[in-house]
Amino acid sequence: QVQLVESGGGLVQAGGSLRLSCAASRSISGMNRMGWYRQAPGKERELVVSITSGGWINYADSVKGRFTISSDNAKNMVFLQMNSLKPEDTAVYYCNVRFGAFDSWGQGTQVTISS
Repeated sequence: QVQLVESGGGLVQAGGSLRLSCAASRSISGMNRMGWYRQAPGKERELVVSITSGGWINYADSVKGRFTISSDNAKNMVFLQMNSLKPEDTAVYYCNVRFGAFDSWGQGTQVTISS
């Protein structure tokens, strides 16, 4: 099992940017898939972006062209660069890493976009 800690959330105006970070307690180089999810109040958790060990990246249509996932395997870190933020991006953002059939989740970081 791996522990994940997200950071970088906050309150920004529409059109602004944020960079979320996810620190893993151990190496993520052997992961099957990792990514970011979000959950807005009253809504189900949804995929923002995922990347597989083979390098295939899947972005939600709502964030394509605005968000970018990256990682630093040497530091066991996953990042989410979010640009051109919109009020509808407001949510708690969660980091996810899958090893085999087991998913690990962070505690989430709040992102609030004001109009």
